[in-house]
Amino acid sequence: MNEIKQLIERLCPEGVEYKKISEIAIECFSGATPSTKNKEYWEGGTIPWMSSGEVHQGHVKTIEKKITQLGYDRCSTKMVPLNSVVIALAGQGKTRGTVAITRTELCTNQSLCAIVPKTEIITGDFLYYYLSSQYTNLRRVSAGDGTRGGLNLAMVNAYEVPVPPLEVQRKIVEILDNFTELEAELEAELEARRKQYEYYRNRLLTFTPPEKLNSVKYLTLRQLGMFYSGLSGKSKSDFEDGNAKFVTYMNVYSNIAVNTEITDFVKVGSEEKQNTVLFGDVLFTGSSETPEECGMSSVMTTRVDEPIYLNSFCFGFRLNEPEIFHPDFLKHLLRGEYVRSQIIKTASGVTRFNVSKKRMEKVLLPIPELEEQKRLAKILDDFELLVNDIKAGLPAEIQARRKQYEYYRNELLNFKRKAT
Repeated sequence: MNEIKQLIERLCPEGVEYKKISEIAIECFSGATPSTKNKEYWEGGTIPWMSSGEVHQGHVKTIEKKITQLGYDRCSTKMVPLNSVVIALAGQGKTRGTVAITRTELCTNQSLCAIVPKTEIITGDFLYYYLSSQYTNLRRVSAGDGTRGGLNLAMVNAYEVPVPPLEVQRKIVEILDNFTELEAELEAELEARRKQYEYYRNRLLTFTPPEKLNSVKYLTLRQLGMFYSGLSGKSKSDFEDGNAKFVTYMNVYSNIAVNTEITDFVKVGSEEKQNTVLFGDVLFTGSSETPEECGMSSVMTTRVDEPIYLNSFCFGFRLNEPEIFHPDFLKHLLRGEYVRSQIIKTASGVTRFNVSKKRMEKVLLPIPELEEQKRLAKILDDFELLVNDIKAGLPAEIQARRKQYEYYRNELLNFKRKAT
């Protein structure tokens, strides 16, 4: 920090000039999605095609989807050069306003814009770090107050960024890179532990196949219960001044058990007929950008004394006989390999995949004795605590490092504006 202050005092004692992105970029453009009707553009492709859901990765290294051509079928997507910054213009949940830097040439969908920096003025890495610190402001200037508001190119081009001397930029990037490398090492260790947890979870949740004699009992979801839908008939204004809690898409996606410390509210009238979430219910995400992320489950393992609703991008499942499953066992079972492999097959699509409830009805669940369920749930809860609880172990350390990084990033990127 002292070295940075000395550099600034020596190189820009009167402050730092702020420039619009349009002034520091060679170009700023959004991508596009090729027609999903013509599968030849998506099969055997060699050009990485990035969607808004991949921006949260920060430094983009590998992209799952690839296309075969550019500039065809009225599709205006084009290649984004190395070390360009991409911003999510729109997206579900907290995606809008997130930022990444490209480490390979790629193209993007229409929900992203790419900023190709003039490197004689500003480096891609410095621009990435600065804009990643501007998440709240980027969302504030974007259009719409609901969960799916959006930025546009005019807003991005008009956004101002500080442009200190390149020597200052490079030193700040060096410091912040050290922070991110340390966090990456901790993340890698955590990922190794998660793989170990998944291995033991899959071992513990592998039962005698249903076709064998004396096997554990198996039933389909259709035999076990019924699906229900999330909120319906809601507008953006209903989420601005709500009176009732609701479970978000990310709450379901990110938690094997529903997080009931809910801060999201929706307006629900006393005469409205909306489905509420009950103890023991299973909540599923309805769609995603890959089939592997579709139908992610979260179980309501807590009893609550107030109505809780479900967002419209998810759907619920209620057991006919709730006592057949211990909720803490069910939350692990539905995320295990045996069940997930079935759920993935229920999704279809090209650039966006949707779960078919008709196919979901055929998903088969093993039902061990209740005491065995409780025993397995205890073992798996202990594993899960080690790898996912932000109050303990590696997750807690990563959280602390991230807060430290964010503090220094904000300090390093807070410049005195030069008088004009």
